[in-house]
This record gives sequence, structure tokens and C-alpha cells, in this order.
Amino acid sequence: MTRDELMGALSGMRRARIGNRRAPHKPLLVLWLLGRFVASGGTAVTYDEAEAPVSRLINDFGPALTSRSRTRDRAAMPFVHLERELWDLRGHDGQAIGPDAPERGTWLRNNGAHGRLRPEAEVLLADPGTLAATVRLLLEQHFTPSLEAPVCDAVGLDLTGLDEVVYVPSAKKQRKRRAGFVEEVLHAYAYACAFCGFDGALGRNPVGLEAAHVRWHSQDGPDEVSNGLALCSLHHTLFDLGVLGLLPDLRIQVSQLYVARSAAGQTIDALHGKPVATPRPGRPTVDPRYLHWHGQQVFKQPLLRCGARTRT
Repeated sequence: MTRDELMGALSGMRRARIGNRRAPHKPLLVLWLLGRFVASGGTAVTYDEAEAPVSRLINDFGPALTSRSRTRDRAAMPFVHLERELWDLRGHDGQAIGPDAPERGTWLRNNGAHGRLRPEAEVLLADPGTLAATVRLLLEQHFTPSLEAPVCDAVGLDLTGLDEVVYVPSAKKQRKRRAGFVEEVLHAYAYACAFCGFDGALGRNPVGLEAAHVRWHSQDGPDEVSNGLALCSLHHTLFDLGVLGLLPDLRIQVSQLYVARSAAGQTIDALHGKPVATPRPGRPTVDPRYLHWHGQQVFKQPLLRCGARTRT
């Protein structure tokens, strides 16, 4: 396996879906394995070891659970279905486990399932440049910029250190962001957060304000004002994590999974039910198609609720 072949295999991972929802289970498993590789020099792991931490990553950075989903053994799907050109999966008898094995944690534990990235892939990943390129490729293809640091922190990777490594991008180029998108979105919302109104500036330059994609750029979201919101850094991150969302009538909703003890944290709760700011005259509001995508794919609540929000 060459470096280009490794990058091609990672780029070509089939994007799994559960119903109509994205399922970033495989890239999260690989990123977790890369964190393990950095810490220990290897990626060999039993399903029993991987189940809880990988399931937690999927719960945190994937779409919300449905009522029938199992919180703990969500790691079973990528453990079974990660492409075999990258992944060697075997049972307690040493025999290979095929991708048609049951996606059940109980079955994998009972059969002593254990896997590792292919040895030839591990050899390539020992090069810091290849490791950095691998991490960057997975982040850019499957997530959005505000989640890159939280994902890397969760898997034990130093994103800043990785980005300091000089590497050659993979042959498969990522779709470039359109120049001017950020300025157009900030101008459309009068350089203020559409959720809280924050409009800080340092001299004449706005600070702490960002142009958020409603439908993520990595998930084919366009660089258009109708797919953008001006948000402060905090609310941008919470929007991309699924803590905050928008109803079709453009009222803000807060996930029922969100909890806060401090007065500062509870200011997020106070946003629930408030209307999002409208853009300047002549600029489009958020397209309902992108609102629907965010509600289905990012917001941490199984069903959109139009009524009062309750706590359990």
C-alpha cells in the first residue's frame, strides 16, 4: 500500500446512512484508532475495549438517537463494516470476520471480535505527514470546521500539532469554499449574531463572529447566504454540535439533552423559542431545505417539537 492508495481508500469509504440520516460512524472509529496509534504505537483493539468510547463519539458527533437506537453499542456498525482494505477484523479463533456479520455488540463480544488497521497502513501512518494528512482528510470530508478541535480532543489527537506538520494533500481535492461567503453572510446579518445579537469589534474589525453553514459544506451545503447564519463563536459551536437548532418558522430551539448549572450556561436555555434575527432587506432568509437538513442530521433531538420544551 502506498500513501496515495491509503488516502484513496479513506476518501472512498462508503458514507453510511441510517434511514435518511448521515452516519459518520466509520470516520469516527478511524479517528479514534489514530488517537490510539499516537498514544501506543498500534491500533489493535478488541470490540469490548472500543465499544464504550466509540459509541460515545458517535452519540456526541453523529445525529441524534432515535427511540429505538441503542446508546452503547453504536460502535458495532463501523467495527463490522469498515472497509477491509483498511481494517483486519477477526474472532477469538483467529478467523476473519466478514462485513456480513451481525451489527450487534453482544455477538461481537461473545465471538471475541478484535481488529486493527492493516499493518501496511500502520507503517505509513508512522510518518507524521501522512498521519496529519489522514486526520485532515477525515475531518474535512465528514465534519465542519467548528467541530474539528472538539473531535480531535475527544479522540486524543493534537490538532494544532498536526496542522504544523507540512504535508502534501491527497490526490482527491476537497470542494473549495467560495471566496466572499463569510463577508456576504456577516453583512447580511449586520455583523451581529443572529441568535444573541453579539456585535463585538476590535476597531473596525468584527471579532468573535463567524459565518455558519446551516447545511455543512462537507455535506454538500452551498456557500450561499440562504445557507448561512452570522453567529458568535459560542453559538456557532453549539449550533454545529446540535445543542441549538431552528424550527421551520425560524424560532430557536435548545436540545432537551442540554444541561447547565451556572447562570452563564443557562443563558442558552433562555434562547429557546426566540426568533432568529432576520437578514438585511434584499437578503434571503435560511432556505427551509437546509433547516430540515440541520434538524434531521445535527440537532440533538429525535423529533422536532413545536410546543413547549420540557425537562426530565
